[in-house]
Amino acid sequence: MDAQRTLRRQISCVGIGLHSGNKVNLTLKPASPDFGIRFRRTDLGGHEIPATVNHLGGIQLATGLARNEVSVETVEHLLAALLSTGVDNVLVELNSPEVPIMDGSAAPFIYLIHEAGVKRLQTSRKYLKIVRPIAISRGDKRIALYPSDHFKVTYSISYDHPLLRHQSRTVRITEESFVEEVAPARTFTFLKDVEMMRQNGLALGGSLENAIVLGETGILNNALRFEDEFVRHKILDAVGDLALVGYPVIGHLVAHRAGHALHTEFARSLKHEVRSTKF
Repeated sequence: MDAQRTLRRQISCVGIGLHSGNKVNLTLKPASPDFGIRFRRTDLGGHEIPATVNHLGGIQLATGLARNEVSVETVEHLLAALLSTGVDNVLVELNSPEVPIMDGSAAPFIYLIHEAGVKRLQTSRKYLKIVRPIAISRGDKRIALYPSDHFKVTYSISYDHPLLRHQSRTVRITEESFVEEVAPARTFTFLKDVEMMRQNGLALGGSLENAIVLGETGILNNALRFEDEFVRHKILDAVGDLALVGYPVIGHLVAHRAGHALHTEFARSLKHEVRSTKF
């Protein structure tokens, strides 16, 4: 039996909200079988939001969840870390509307999960296995899932920037490959967009410590962690957004210039496409 998993013990950290710039206290707590992943706002009386497509909130620069007028933003990096380490059931407590951005990657969350430890539960895990192709396109943005014996992601990006004309990568997602090849990849943005966001009261917690910032011809940071760190981070985002389906997926995800909005639209359609998937 492939069993569901949770954490061995609770663990906490403190970070900064990307957009608010405020300090965030985050705690991951073990949970019972079939609990799933839920976010609890301790600053709002303990309101809980299940991490599923049924509770999608604002989807702009990051992925958000909402329920009964309570929201949590920037959940995708943490969700990707939980999915890749096989954690099915966990309660995420935080005292802010934002999951802390940490260093802009999923690596700090992987560290927390490894420090807490993972244990098997006495309940079998369900998977969503793709048995025929499913695809969505919006203009030049595309995303699809194809049958496969494993979960793997092929992602390609292209921007009007000398460093980002084209990048593409395929990763078979296992805990080892995610930790080594995907989790350290940081989020990225363009300097011109940062200036615009700050004029609108956003990205107040953003810095060169938690994002790759691109100027007109290069990066403002000292160095990249990978030559193709940008597309690796897009794979990270896609893994986190697909976690909102509620079950680990067995299939080959192929995306081109997709982004959070298309990722989550696809996850929502996948959740309802029962004829093309099976447990």
